[in-house]
Amino acid sequence: MTVQTPSPIVQVLPETAPFSEEQRFWLNGFFAGLLSLDNAGVTALSPVENAAVMAEAEDGAPWHDPSLEIAERMKLAEGKPLPRRLYAAMAQQDCGQCGYVCETYSAAIASGTEGRLNLCAPGGKETLRQVKALVEETGSSAPAAPAEAAPASELGAHGRCRENPALATFLSRRKLNGEGSEKETWHVEFDLSECGLDYVVGDAFGVVAQNDTRLVDAVIALLGAQPDADINGKSLRDKLMADCALGPAPDALFQLISYVTGGEARARARRLAAGEDPDGDLDRLDVLGTLHKFSQARLSAEAFVEALDPLQPRLYSISSSYHATPGRITLTVDAVRYRIGSRPRWGVASTFLAERVQPGDTVPVYVQRAHGFGLPADPATPIIMCGPGTGVAPFRAFLHDRQATKASGRNWLFFGHQRRTCDFFYEEELQAMKDQGFLTNLTLAWSRDGEKVYVQDRMRERGGELWSWLEKGAHFYVCGDAKRMARDVERALVDVVAEHGGRSVDEAVAYVAALRKAGRYQADVY
Repeated sequence: MTVQTPSPIVQVLPETAPFSEEQRFWLNGFFAGLLSLDNAGVTALSPVENAAVMAEAEDGAPWHDPSLEIAERMKLAEGKPLPRRLYAAMAQQDCGQCGYVCETYSAAIASGTEGRLNLCAPGGKETLRQVKALVEETGSSAPAAPAEAAPASELGAHGRCRENPALATFLSRRKLNGEGSEKETWHVEFDLSECGLDYVVGDAFGVVAQNDTRLVDAVIALLGAQPDADINGKSLRDKLMADCALGPAPDALFQLISYVTGGEARARARRLAAGEDPDGDLDRLDVLGTLHKFSQARLSAEAFVEALDPLQPRLYSISSSYHATPGRITLTVDAVRYRIGSRPRWGVASTFLAERVQPGDTVPVYVQRAHGFGLPADPATPIIMCGPGTGVAPFRAFLHDRQATKASGRNWLFFGHQRRTCDFFYEEELQAMKDQGFLTNLTLAWSRDGEKVYVQDRMRERGGELWSWLEKGAHFYVCGDAKRMARDVERALVDVVAEHGGRSVDEAVAYVAALRKAGRYQADVY
């Protein structure tokens, strides 16, 4: 049986650092999970180097908390060395979508070994602008232009990194919401048997999606170009479908427009490229919206494509177990659809998986190794999982894995969503696990069935039992939104420890930080 062994946690603060024991627990807890990578060409700081830099930079403020806004993180990181300020600028989720974690990505940029400054997908444009500003301010040796693709011999293992994806066959999708739901969530299945990929629960699955054809055709029409125009050996249409991000307009596009326009249009484009919002419409300016706004600009297809950001792969928590269903993998995906003004917008990968890819199609994919998120090494260890909405995905995988491997540890799932009648994902199988006694506790919360109840409310209600599980060695997991839900869950856990553990708030904070330090509090946030 294969089990995931927790990675060792780097001890950051030296014993001589001027902090109390409670502060030390808190600060070290925030640094848990900053682990080295096995990607080709990526070199993480050694524990000694990391400790030296962090000890020099840290002033006691949790400036790397993903729930903090970037402006607040940057203020707290003032005066720190460049790697630390770059680190503060990033999305702070350690999602791995860039091919690094935040710490090693910032270190690679600072050292000049990584020239691509736009890889932080969750951080988006605000992170890119801040990173560029820091690189320019410090005169870092990192080149401004994206690095050239590495030769095949230097890429990571096939299907194990974004630069070298494998081809998996799309099998099926089924909608998880019932009639009356305000959400659109899909259970998506791929066949891995031909590409030979495997995975461990807790890992993420990278999907290299394509843009919506309707959006691509609209962009080409506004550009006034021919769809079959040759762009480095590909037609313009194929290039925009597969290679170019068509979401928020990049600064480079505004710069390009400023070069080919004059007067007020040039002034507006320059201000937009500098991060200003002269007309109050920056939040609506995706690539199509920008072409419409500056319809007088005459852009060549080649220059236009050059100004766009590359289309990034998207990562999803895996909701299946290789032990239970070898050769297959499933995801739990919310389809993102919304309007800005009168225009519909679509999430690239989510609607690709929800409607555009068809059974039998092959899709470039890769498995992203988990960093500090996985089942305990001892199968007898009890686990508590908190995953509302699509956050249930990795915990469905945990349960299927523990069931397939006959793990003896107790299992407790907190699940919540809007309405029980239409938003109870995987109800039949979870209820069957509960009836069999395998799922010891299934605690539910519904925010639109009368009184608003959330998973953190249920945690407080069941606080005594939750505290008992923790004291008996349980591992606690949370998956979901980093800025709201995960933060609220951690606060609820602190409240439970304070009330039922007979501790002060500071002592409860230190207790939870110690759980994190020991690898017993793990988060998969986005």
